[in-house]
Amino acid sequence: MVKAMTLRTQLVLLQVVIVLVIVVTVGLSAMWMQERQIREASQDRMIAVAQSVAQLPSVTEAFDDPDPSAVIQPIAELIRESSDVAYVVVSDAEGIRFSHPNPGLIGERVSTDPDAVRSGEIYTGTQTGTLGESWRVKVPVFGTDGAVVGQVSVGILESELRADFLGEMTGFSIALGAATVIGVVAATFTARMVRRRIYGLEPEEIRGMLETREATLHGIREGLIAFDEEGRVSLCNDAAARLLGLDSPAGVVGTAVDELLEQDLAALVDQVRHDGGEAPQRLVLSGERVLVARAAPVRVDGRFVGAVVILMDRTELDHALQQLAGAQSLAEGLRAQQHEFANTLHTLGGLIELGETDAAMRVIERSGDGGAITRLDAHPLDRHGGIRDIELAALLLAKRARARERGVALTISDDSLLPAGAGDDADLVTVVGNLLDNAIDAAGRGGRVQLRVVGSPDGLEIAVDDDGPGVPEGADVFVLGYSTKDGAMQRGYGLTLVSRIVERLGGRVGVETSPAGGARFVVRLPSPVGPGAGAERAVRS
Repeated sequence: MVKAMTLRTQLVLLQVVIVLVIVVTVGLSAMWMQERQIREASQDRMIAVAQSVAQLPSVTEAFDDPDPSAVIQPIAELIRESSDVAYVVVSDAEGIRFSHPNPGLIGERVSTDPDAVRSGEIYTGTQTGTLGESWRVKVPVFGTDGAVVGQVSVGILESELRADFLGEMTGFSIALGAATVIGVVAATFTARMVRRRIYGLEPEEIRGMLETREATLHGIREGLIAFDEEGRVSLCNDAAARLLGLDSPAGVVGTAVDELLEQDLAALVDQVRHDGGEAPQRLVLSGERVLVARAAPVRVDGRFVGAVVILMDRTELDHALQQLAGAQSLAEGLRAQQHEFANTLHTLGGLIELGETDAAMRVIERSGDGGAITRLDAHPLDRHGGIRDIELAALLLAKRARARERGVALTISDDSLLPAGAGDDADLVTVVGNLLDNAIDAAGRGGRVQLRVVGSPDGLEIAVDDDGPGVPEGADVFVLGYSTKDGAMQRGYGLTLVSRIVERLGGRVGVETSPAGGARFVVRLPSPVGPGAGAERAVRS
C-alpha cells in the first residue's frame, strides 16, 4: 500500500510548482519583450543611418559621376564603422552596388530585389545576403527631380542580434534562477511553519479530531457554551441550545453574552472574564428550567482566551425528587395504615373471643371510612370533596406529610373547589408545590399554613397563607436569588419559577400580609373551569 504524501511535502511541491510557473511565465515574457526592444532599437538606429546616408548631398551628387563608388564607398564605410552596423550598401535604381564592406562586390548587382524601395517607401525585414542572414532597412535615394535614383541598405547580422540578446539574458537568467531558489526555500519554510501551527498534524488526523469533537460535543447531555475574550459566543452544543430555548446552536455564534443569556448567567460569564478564575457553581433559571451553571476560564499556553459555561438541567431531577417525596409519603401512610389495620384485627379477634359481637361490629363500621391515608389530620382531603384533581390531591398528601414532620399544620380551606382536569397538571403542581414549600419553611415548627384553591368559569385562584414572619417591606421575593434563609445554592429560585409560569399562563402573582400574621401569596390564572367537570376523578382513599 502506497503511503499518502505528507501535508508538508504537498505544500512544498504545490508552492514550488507555483513558483516555477510564475518564474517561467515572467522569464518568457521578459525574454520576448527584451528581444523586441533589441530589434526595435536596432531598427531605429539603422533607419537613422540609412536616411542620413541617403540625404547626404555628396552621396546624391555622386550618382551622376562616372565612378560613383569612388566617392560613396569611403563615406559608407566611415558611417558603417562609426554606427556599429554590419554593412552600409548604396546602389542605384537597378541594384548596382556603389559601396559594400567587401570592395570586390562593388559594381555587381545586389543579392535581393531592389523593387522594395522603388515606390519611395522604407523597407524593414530579415533577408539573406552576401554576409548572411541580417535584419536590414532599405531607404530610397531621391534625385533632384524627386525620382528614386537608388537605395541605401543598412543591416545588422541576425547572429549579432542573437549575441546581444543572449548577453542581456545572462544576467536576467541568473536573477530568475536566484528567484526560483529563494521561492523554493520560502516554500519549504512556509510548509514547516504551517505544520508547526497545526501541531504537526496531518489533514486526516485533523478531520478525525474535528469529527470526534463535534460528535462528543453535541452528544453530551450537559449544555456547553464557550465565549471568546470579547464575550461573544464561539461554541454552543445542542444541549445548551435546548436548555436555553435557542433555535440553532450555530445561529448564536458571534452573539454577545448580554444578548444571549439572562442576567444571572451573563453575570457568571462576566465574573470569569474579569477575575480570570473559576466561578462557583450556582442555580439559575432559563425560562422555567432550573439549571446548575458552572463557569470556568479557558487558557491556551497559560494565556486567557475566553470562558466556558457548563449547564446541567435540574428540572428533571427536581421533578423526580418531588415524585420520590410523594412516594415516600404514600409509603409512610401505608405503613401507618398497616399498623392500624393490624391493631383493628387484634381488637376484633379479642372482641370475638369475648363474645362481644356488637362491639366488634361497631369497630368494623368505624373502620369502613378508610385508614390513615384519609385521616392525616383533622382536615382530610376528601372531607369536603372540593379538591378533585388527582395530581394536586396527591401533591397535597405529600406536602401534609412533610409539614407534619416539620411540625407545621397544613390545612385546606373549606371553600376550596377544583374539579378534575382544571388546568395543566404540571404547571399547577409546580406553582402550588413551590408556594407550599415556601410557606412551610416560613411558618416553622408550631406554625400553620392554609391553602385555598378555587376554580370557576372565570379562572383559577390560589391563595397560600402562613403565620410566619412575613415578607420584609420593599423586598422583591420574585427576583432570582432572593432568599431570607441560609443555604446558598438551593434557595431563591422557587418563587421566581412560580412567577415565570404564572406570567406564561397570562396570570398574576402577588404577595400581601396574611390575616394569620405572616405572608399571603395569591395567584390568579385566566383558566376557565367548568363547574363539576371531571368529578369522576375525585381522590379516593
